[in-house]
Amino acid sequence: MSLDRRTFLQLTAAIQTAAALGVGPAQAQKADGLAFGPAEPFSWEGLKRQAKELAAKPYESPPRPDPEIVRQIDYDAHGKLRFKLENALWGEGGSVYPLSFQHVGLYFQKTVRMHLIEKGASREINYNPNLFMGGPDHVARKLGPEPSAFAGFWVHESRNDAGWKKAEPWATFLGASYFRAVGELGQVGLSARGLALGPGTASPEEFPDFISFWFEPAPTENDPVIVNALMDSPSLTGTYRFAMRRGKGVVMDIDASLNLRKPVERMGMAPLTSMYWFSETVKPTAIDWRPEIHDSDGLAVWNGKGEHFWRPLNNPSRIMVSSFVDQAPRGFGLCQRDRNFENYQDGVKYQLRPTAWVEPLGDWGEGAIQLTEIPTDDEIHDNIVAMWVPKDPTAAGKTYDYRYRLHWLADEPYPSPLARCMATRLGNGGQPGQPRPKGVRKFMVEFKGDVLSKLPFGTKPEAVLSASRGQFSYVYTEAVPNEIPGHWRAQFDFTVEGKDPVEMRLYLKHGAEVLSETWLYQYHPF
Repeated sequence: MSLDRRTFLQLTAAIQTAAALGVGPAQAQKADGLAFGPAEPFSWEGLKRQAKELAAKPYESPPRPDPEIVRQIDYDAHGKLRFKLENALWGEGGSVYPLSFQHVGLYFQKTVRMHLIEKGASREINYNPNLFMGGPDHVARKLGPEPSAFAGFWVHESRNDAGWKKAEPWATFLGASYFRAVGELGQVGLSARGLALGPGTASPEEFPDFISFWFEPAPTENDPVIVNALMDSPSLTGTYRFAMRRGKGVVMDIDASLNLRKPVERMGMAPLTSMYWFSETVKPTAIDWRPEIHDSDGLAVWNGKGEHFWRPLNNPSRIMVSSFVDQAPRGFGLCQRDRNFENYQDGVKYQLRPTAWVEPLGDWGEGAIQLTEIPTDDEIHDNIVAMWVPKDPTAAGKTYDYRYRLHWLADEPYPSPLARCMATRLGNGGQPGQPRPKGVRKFMVEFKGDVLSKLPFGTKPEAVLSASRGQFSYVYTEAVPNEIPGHWRAQFDFTVEGKDPVEMRLYLKHGAEVLSETWLYQYHPF
């Protein structure tokens, strides 16, 4: 992305209370309220046909309002474009969840068309600079009515809550095909995307755009907000249908249909994007005053065979792509398991960041869950991508249909009943009071769960270890000395030659009984 993560977060936070744009066409229009274009028939199947027809034509980038003016709408200028929430779409009726719209600017330069659906017909929501605060002298006032200067939208809390105008929105769509939602702990964090094209490859990554949205109302809080979207990019077109429900967190049912203009080297479906700088696992000396900085600390997978595994995230020295081959996966997600404020010490509340979990609906066939880890030296960059990549090569003219449910929660919606990995800690190998051997690393891997608390007194779980190369020594398990039942750790030293990454695997068992999920780790010798 051309927009770094810190700027993106600051920008969206700065306009968090921005006003939205209007009422339904059946209501009387206010002086500065929404205006609508002519009614046109709309259907999901019709939108899919439109996308297929578009894929048969050469790609054209979405319109951009006057570039010279838009480049002047920098961070500070964009922050002043606050929205008049008294004009929010559905702010006075028609749907329980009002919508507001975001303005183009230096970091979001492309036009996104917005439409309201009523009784099977859609009407475009016309751009009007008077819908935004900022004053008559704001540089954005120099933009004309065409092309539209809308860049994205936010979904606000229920109108039944008198404080909805002051509350943070619970779903936001802004920039390319990026979107995110509030988790059940009341915070946003990682993002999702409609599609990822080529992350971690030698070629520049391609970022498809949502170029148009169509909104369907939610009459009650028990109903979903329906958002239909049209995607376009040099490689493909697509249609997306989001059915978004606000509960203890947010759950989105997503239907997607993709039409390829040309083959794609690595097409990632249901991608999640997050930030991992460092944690308790590996932290260079005095790199930062805070103990940990990350929006997610691991990739969790429930594979087609029913196995749960946990892969702690890395901040590698070069781009790394890990593939977990699977068939009909049951789910995967980027998770924030560490919920202890003491481990972050930061007012941005990293300990409350949501877990995002992808639940396939239907059989996704053969492929791989791919994890891309990109080096970073700061928290301003999203450097983690997790996605599903189909096994078969892509082909021009082919259509891909898939469905999934995206959970924004505090934890996985279907956690393993076994003990789960809670921390991975690395240090120098060897024994206290003796010279520390070079090239030997000590690992402490913590697990916690009721199944471990039920072990008979005096019984220790067995650590089952394997690695792609190298040797283990001093392997044993012990209860973590914190008086928390069911909290154990496996300790071992690991010796390996060379600097190439090592794939490691660990789980706990007692006799023939498996006691824990599987810990997978990519160790980078240093």
